[in-house]
Amino acid sequence: MSDRTVVLASHNQGKLVELRRILEPQVGGVKVLGLDDIGDFEEPVEDQPTFEGNALLKARAAAVATGLPSLADDSGLCVDALNGMPGVLSARWGGRPKSDERNNALLLDQLADVPDERRTAQFRCAMALVLPGGAEVVELGVMPGRVQRGPTGDGGFGYDPLFVAEGYEVSTAELSASDKDAISHRGRALRAMVPHLVELLV
Repeated sequence: MSDRTVVLASHNQGKLVELRRILEPQVGGVKVLGLDDIGDFEEPVEDQPTFEGNALLKARAAAVATGLPSLADDSGLCVDALNGMPGVLSARWGGRPKSDERNNALLLDQLADVPDERRTAQFRCAMALVLPGGAEVVELGVMPGRVQRGPTGDGGFGYDPLFVAEGYEVSTAELSASDKDAISHRGRALRAMVPHLVELLV
């Protein structure tokens, strides 16, 4: 395959910036497009019960629509005290339309009476690569940590202002981009995906 263009099956600009930042230095000459770059595209309903299922659903749809290798991730925050929720519902936890502020406020309300030692959580990411010919690869990434009692920092997106990664004292919204990439669930899943991209995009 001579075309080294990959589609990220997402309109989320934060995810696109993060993916380009991690992927482009490691896969020479690759061009990463988002869904906003490819025109009309009807995103499939994310109705699968797992991160892996939703990632594959989105990547398959983008590969069919564009004829290009397509990456998609499904990721979310799994809180132990909430039996792993919000999980695959993370982006829509506070209802529609999607709102980081509402999601964070609802999460804090649900954990209001949970003591600090039981506020453990992990960000999980499933990254899927689907080629137009049908080949599929899925890689996983996990970032353990805890949910703090209020938002801090203005970097990142989603639940980043509430999440403190294991071994850190500040939220992931307070980390530099390079520090976050080094430990994040998405960064880990992407780095695991790099060898597949190098092999397939030749």
